[in-house]
Amino acid sequence: MDINEITEKIIGASFKVSNTLGCGFLEKVYENALYIEIKKTGLSVIKQYPLQVYYEKQVVGDYFADLLVENEIIVELKAVKDLNEVHQAQLMNYLIACGKRCGLLLNFGKPKIEIKRMLNGF
Repeated sequence: MDINEITEKIIGASFKVSNTLGCGFLEKVYENALYIEIKKTGLSVIKQYPLQVYYEKQVVGDYFADLLVENEIIVELKAVKDLNEVHQAQLMNYLIACGKRCGLLLNFGKPKIEIKRMLNGF
């Protein structure tokens, strides 16, 4: 499946969760709900998936992706007032360190969900 098709399904599931739950819950609530919605689309999804982080071809630690979809897309969830550059830098660093192509930064902390799609150019 094409990366655009995958992200489209994830974003659709995110809107459903946001419209159903609204804002005000902890990230874990949105993670669990989004996991359910993504599974319903037929995509493979894993919660708290451990990814090894490399530095100079050596493992230096583990990162637990909120959601990993189709073994390609890291979904990082937030429930904050505003997304900022630190959140975006964090996701980009995860993509680079873990060698993944695409990430979605989703913020459920506002009445209307915020979505940032980020690509790793390798």
